[in-house]
Amino acid sequence: MMRSAFVCALLQLFVFCTSGYGKLSTNLTKGNSTSVVGQPSPIKRSQGNVHCSLQDKKGNLWFGTTSQGVFRYDGKSFTNFTTRDGLNSNAVFSMVEDKKGNIWIGTNAGLSRYDGKTFTYIPLSFTKGVYVYPATSPNTEIATENFVTSSLADHTGKLWFGTDNGVYCYDGKVFTRFLADQQVINNNGLKLQLVQCIVEDKQGNIWFTTKLEGVCRYDGKSIINYKPDNEGWFRGLLADKSGAIWVGTRYRGIYRYDGKAFTKIVQNGSIDSCTVLSIIQDKLGNIWFGTEAGDESKRATEGGVWRYDGKVFQNLSTKDDLSHPAVWSILEDKSGNFWIGTRNTGLSRYDGKTFTSFSK
Repeated sequence: MMRSAFVCALLQLFVFCTSGYGKLSTNLTKGNSTSVVGQPSPIKRSQGNVHCSLQDKKGNLWFGTTSQGVFRYDGKSFTNFTTRDGLNSNAVFSMVEDKKGNIWIGTNAGLSRYDGKTFTYIPLSFTKGVYVYPATSPNTEIATENFVTSSLADHTGKLWFGTDNGVYCYDGKVFTRFLADQQVINNNGLKLQLVQCIVEDKQGNIWFTTKLEGVCRYDGKSIINYKPDNEGWFRGLLADKSGAIWVGTRYRGIYRYDGKAFTKIVQNGSIDSCTVLSIIQDKLGNIWFGTEAGDESKRATEGGVWRYDGKVFQNLSTKDDLSHPAVWSILEDKSGNFWIGTRNTGLSRYDGKTFTSFSK
């Protein structure tokens, strides 16, 4: 009888450890780290986008693509990191560097953290309560993997991750689901799903653009949302040096928030009907917009990059040798060059006069 009970218990343990739930918890405890080699490789033209970019503390440039993983550029050559090196997916949508120099990479399958040597897979997946990383128990609550669409390191070092299923925060020790915090006042019942971009303004407010709930602002106590002209889908987002907030819409151009009201920026040109995918401010104070034409019949010619000096919009596109007119990411490096990521996995560098393509 005792022998039979022992065998039964052993079988139950085997079933747990080989189930998806048990296996995922075990991987978290071990860190699920994979030694990284990386492969020297140029960015290849293909389906997908160069969706995000950053320059790390060492000066390396990182480019996240939605089909070929991540590329790191050291000023001389590109190194490609993919699932073969431990990245959890080759579809990359956001990247952020933490205070320790780790690169956090958001994909359609959760998070990968790169410490310079290894990738660690971190699924942002739990249903309630506080999720501690690394997992200390096989009973850690695991739900479905999340699509990480956006990320931010705020002035305190806290990391914010926007997903298709809410916003998560990481303070260096613990992951929490942002809206599960009972201290957050959420009178509008916001869900913060399908978050497109996250930024922090001069006052420390955290802003989100979403596909359904418009533009949302968290002031440290409460979260509210805005829908200028009843628009709910916003994409590009910037908190500029003056404190103004710039947001890009789907097919309706640009709005600017001055702390009191949203104003539509009217150019009387094609940018007014563009989808504004990315927004940055350069060292000189100019605002740059990465766009795609709202009219599908014009997407081969319209869109591109727009530079605004406070008075005039200037358009740069394929006529100027930009690799593709649908611009998903813009990065100004420490030397003042602009790296522009586009559809068809295009990457161009603009030195203020000419474009150089880095996609083969």
